[in-house]
Amino acid sequence: MSAPLLSLSGISRHFGALKAVDDVSIDVPTGARHALIGPNGAGKSTLFRLVTGSMPVSSGTVTLGGSDITRLPEFRRARRGISQTLQHSSLFLSQTVQQNVLLAAQRQYGTRHAIVPREQAAARERARALLADVGLEGRAGTPVSALSHGERRQLEVAVALACQPRLLLLDEPAAGMSPAESARLVELLKSLPESVTVVIVEHDLEVVFALATSVTVLHLGRVLLTGSPDEVRASAAVQEAYLGTGRGSLFLDMAEPAHLEVS
Repeated sequence: MSAPLLSLSGISRHFGALKAVDDVSIDVPTGARHALIGPNGAGKSTLFRLVTGSMPVSSGTVTLGGSDITRLPEFRRARRGISQTLQHSSLFLSQTVQQNVLLAAQRQYGTRHAIVPREQAAARERARALLADVGLEGRAGTPVSALSHGERRQLEVAVALACQPRLLLLDEPAAGMSPAESARLVELLKSLPESVTVVIVEHDLEVVFALATSVTVLHLGRVLLTGSPDEVRASAAVQEAYLGTGRGSLFLDMAEPAHLEVS
């Protein structure tokens, strides 16, 4: 197995007496497609914020590529190769689809790309390729404000990939997507090179089990289980946690063509 790109050791985040994330330890190997699942309030999105640095940890250590980044601010973690999409859109609505991707690509090429024709051309070509990958090649000149919700989610993935991340964090990327759009997203993420490690929080379990090579189940801020998709489905402890939310359908046979979703 590859060495961990991301290691979380004893990560906690407390808000007074509330333990939103409580002593979480996870190793995510380089090149993995790792999913975080769990009922609402399990601590998934909070854990993402602790990884990106948008929220400080109460205790524990975050390591990226063997380097301790626990005390680094968010922008420095981004420079080390962490890119993310959020539950709520952070796109520039008045700009075009292509302009949003170009702004993200500027991070790779630096400010010189605005004055060096070769780098301008490289950034534009990368933007075109990414928009084709996410199915938005025909929408490059469209203002983001005119996109559907599903199209905006697709664009957010393209923007995140424009930064050429080592670690790509996706917070509910399939939310609002049609089944066809979700299938395209899964194929895109599967096609990424092993140099890009993906960690995804997703409520659409069809997406999770189609993509993930490993899954961590969070419950009440703690790790309930980390294992393969089959191990997660077979776990009595995980089943009990989900049955408590009225979502026993998580454990339908994987061969059944059911749409599995946890809210």
